[in-house]
Amino acid sequence: MTELPAPYLIVGLGNPGKEYARNRHNVGFMLLDRLAEDFQVAYSRRKSNAAFAECLVNDKKVYLAKPNTFMNDSGRSVAALARFFRIPETQLLVVHDELDLPTGNIRIRPAGGSGGHRGMQSIIHELGTREFPRVRIGIGRPPGRMDPADYVLQDFDSEELIELPLVLNRAAECIRIFIHEGIQAAMNGCNAV
Repeated sequence: MTELPAPYLIVGLGNPGKEYARNRHNVGFMLLDRLAEDFQVAYSRRKSNAAFAECLVNDKKVYLAKPNTFMNDSGRSVAALARFFRIPETQLLVVHDELDLPTGNIRIRPAGGSGGHRGMQSIIHELGTREFPRVRIGIGRPPGRMDPADYVLQDFDSEELIELPLVLNRAAECIRIFIHEGIQAAMNGCNAV
């Protein structure tokens, strides 16, 4: 009997609730919603304090998950899902907003620190490792002396909302490359843009 290949877990970070839906901090959720549309699945299931969907992408099992915890406590949900579905660290991909990238820039990394992102800090703490891939979507720095915590909880402005669908399309394509061809191909194809 052949062993089934290990599944993928793609996690988008954000805060639950309609009042946060268009916040810069919720770009991870926005991308996961875009992927669910592409893969024609719905977040109809709940497990480990997350909404999740299951699909096959080129014969590879993929779980899409949006933790229902608030951003800073995402790690408990992500770690529980990764354990339950037996996800190898190399096939856990976390999508989050990034202050240190210009708005709309996308970077994929195979591992790394949190960069001060509290959702990522929580995940690293709960998993006990930094060795998992991530997609960072740039939201830019706050203007003037605005507190970054206030900035990330603001909605995207009208100009950013025009650009956002294009950014999400590019990021979704990067994730498809990651699933089909691996992290190196995704980095080569997406980080150069």
